[in-house]
Amino acid sequence: MFLVLIRRDLALLARSPALWMPVMFFVLVAALFPFAVGPDARLLARIAPGIIWVAALLAALLPVETLVAPDMEDGTLDQLASRGIAMELVVAARIIAHWLGFTLPLLAALPIAAILVGMESAAGWNIALALLFGTPALAALAVVAAALTAGLRGGGALAGLIILPLALPILIFGVGSAAPGALKLLAAASLVTLAVSPFAAAAALRQD
Repeated sequence: MFLVLIRRDLALLARSPALWMPVMFFVLVAALFPFAVGPDARLLARIAPGIIWVAALLAALLPVETLVAPDMEDGTLDQLASRGIAMELVVAARIIAHWLGFTLPLLAALPIAAILVGMESAAGWNIALALLFGTPALAALAVVAAALTAGLRGGGALAGLIILPLALPILIFGVGSAAPGALKLLAAASLVTLAVSPFAAAAALRQD
């Protein structure tokens, strides 16, 4: 059933016209920052990891209003619950589908973004590995925020306010992933977030 839920969520994502919005946004942010900061190549290379991680966080947030709200409005979540499927399982499947949906295109676009911000190849590989470890937590936080704000007017803006403070440890460890032990701390923070998020989101959905 878990695999069926993941396949369903991925199929819905593949049919969505907004499928490429996160990766397009990611590349646009990387393209605009050099214009805002200026032509100083050393400065750009120094702040490039921060640019990449902030762009990844915002890309994870873009589809937040479509992660949970449509299934709540059309009664899909009620039908799944009536069949005895645990809401935690539904949320976990949604987290995995969301992670696959935005992370794989984002990693594919990372070389372009790295060139735009003047990142060296060694740093690019390190950021790619850090994104692979850290983006599951960003996807989990996005689904939790979507569950908390489902049905609320302006839920997308509120979701951003919820996620940004919670994502700070992920961003800190991700930006500093070149430091010794930072990748281990990033992976640990991501695993803790993944472990807690299905229960938090399921509890929020039961209250709606």
